[in-house]
Amino acid sequence: MFWTLPTIMTWTRIVAIPLIVGVFYLPIAEPMRNLIATVMFIVFAATDWLDGFLARKLNQTSAFGAFLDPVADKFLVCASLLVLVHLNRADVFVALIIIGREIAISALREWMAQIGASRSVAVNFLGKLKTMVQMIAIPLLLFHDSLFGFDASVLGAWMIYVAAVLTLWSMIYYMKLAWPQIRERANVVSGARTQK
Repeated sequence: MFWTLPTIMTWTRIVAIPLIVGVFYLPIAEPMRNLIATVMFIVFAATDWLDGFLARKLNQTSAFGAFLDPVADKFLVCASLLVLVHLNRADVFVALIIIGREIAISALREWMAQIGASRSVAVNFLGKLKTMVQMIAIPLLLFHDSLFGFDASVLGAWMIYVAAVLTLWSMIYYMKLAWPQIRERANVVSGARTQK
């Protein structure tokens, strides 16, 4: 299942990272670089919905696809945030919050899966809302120009701060769900050490 159509589309999000970064090194005017990077981000981000739809439609779901899909999403978001920080369009602390949360929750989900409690930290509405706000804020910040009478950079800046708040909120929510398991495992380990 490495090279099914849905999986190939997932791979394109990883391939997109150096392409989006590379756009800002092209010897063309900044507004054109911004537009190209924005269009690329939107097109590649749209594959997140499309590959899942095709996987279900074509009955090509797989464990590898389920693993690769969120990894590709996180790579695309994190790389885009680093580009925006480099361009002084996003605050470094916002990027650290979002990227740090992704690392922490990914590690938490892996650990919960190992102990057979992955359902406790399954993606919920709050996580989906956080992702949606991020996926709107990032292209606005990449575009960095007037859009339908609105300053995309200002709107994007507000939305990325909202995304950071939702990111912290969702992290706290997932940690709260996982805390009983964490505490139980800690007590088991502590008890085992005491018996020794």
